[in-house]
Amino acid sequence: MLYREAGDFKTTYKADSQTFPIAFDRWRYWAVLAVAWLVIPFVINDYWANAILVPFLIYAIAAIGLNILTGYCGQVSLGTGGFMAVGAYACYKLMTSFPDVSMLVHILLAGGITAIVGAAFGLPSLRIKGFYLAVATLAAQFFLVWLFNKVSWFYNYSASGQINAPERFVFGHAVTGANTTPAAQYLICLLFVTGCALLARNLTRGTIGRSWMAIRDMDIAAEIIGVDPLKAKLTAFAVSSFFIGISGALFFAVYLGAVEVGEAFGINKSFLVLFMCIIGGLGSLFGSFAGAAFLVLLPVALKVLGVDVLGWPTQIVSHLQLVVVGGLIMFFLIKEPHGLAQMWRHIKEKLRLWPFPY
Repeated sequence: MLYREAGDFKTTYKADSQTFPIAFDRWRYWAVLAVAWLVIPFVINDYWANAILVPFLIYAIAAIGLNILTGYCGQVSLGTGGFMAVGAYACYKLMTSFPDVSMLVHILLAGGITAIVGAAFGLPSLRIKGFYLAVATLAAQFFLVWLFNKVSWFYNYSASGQINAPERFVFGHAVTGANTTPAAQYLICLLFVTGCALLARNLTRGTIGRSWMAIRDMDIAAEIIGVDPLKAKLTAFAVSSFFIGISGALFFAVYLGAVEVGEAFGINKSFLVLFMCIIGGLGSLFGSFAGAAFLVLLPVALKVLGVDVLGWPTQIVSHLQLVVVGGLIMFFLIKEPHGLAQMWRHIKEKLRLWPFPY
C-alpha cells in the first residue's frame, strides 16, 4: 500500500521530526506545490482568480495568523478585521509615500506595522483571558475602524474616504491597478502564502510554538516550569498580527484595489476568519487552509446550485449561506471540535490500517 510506513524506526533526528513522516504525504505535498506554481498560473482566468483562488490564498494567511493566536496560544481574538485594516492602510500609506520602493517590501512592512499594533493591543492579555480578552479585542476592532474613518490623514484627505491602490510592478508585471493580470495577482498571493506557511510551520514546531501551546493548555503550570507569559503572549499577538497585516495589505492592494474600511474590514470580517479557524480546526495549519477553502467555495457552490440550477432568488441564497455556516459551526463545535483537520487525520489513520478494522 502507498499510504503505509514500514514500522516507525528512524535512524536520525531529522527523519524522526519531519513534518510528513509518510512518503506518500511528502509526494502529495510536492505535487500540490508543483501544480500551484507551475500549472495554475498558465490556465487561470479572471473568474477563477477573483472568485476563488486569490481570496482563498488571502484568507488562508489571515486564518493562519488567527490560528497561531487562538489555536496555538489560546488567546481569543475578535479583532481580525481591524488588524487587516491596519495592514491595508499601512500598505496604502507606504505605497503613496515611497513609490519607488518594491511592492513586496511595502507588504512586508505593512505586516511589521500591524505586528507592533497587535502587540500593543495584546497587552491586556497579561491580566485578562477568555471572554474578557475577546471583548477587549472586539473593542480594538471597533476602535481601529473608527480611527481609519475619522482621521483623514490615513486616506490622504480623500473626499470619499476611500483608499485606492496605485499601479505597482513586480519584476516588470503589474500587480495592482487596472492592468493587473489574473496570473500576477495569483502568483504574488501564492508567494506570500508559501512564505507565511513555512514560517508558521517552523515557529509552531520550535521553542516559541511550544511556549505558546504551554500557555494555551495551562498558563499557571507553564509559568511554573519557566515559560515567560509576557514573552509568549506578546509574541503570539505580534506574529499573528504580522500574518493578518500581510493578508489585509494583499486584500486591499492586489485583490480589491479600492476599499472603504467600514465595508471591507468590519466585524463581519473578524467573524468570517474566526469561523474559518473553527471549521478548519484550531491549532492546525492544515485546518487554516481547509477552513479558508471551505468558506470561500461555499458561497460559489450555493450560488451555482441555488441561482443557476434551481433558479432561486439571490437574496434567498445569501440568507441560506448564513444558515448553512451557522449550522456547520454548531455541528463542528459539538461533534468535532478540532474541525476538518481532525476529520482528515481520522481518514489518514483508516487508510494506514486498511483493510484491518479500526
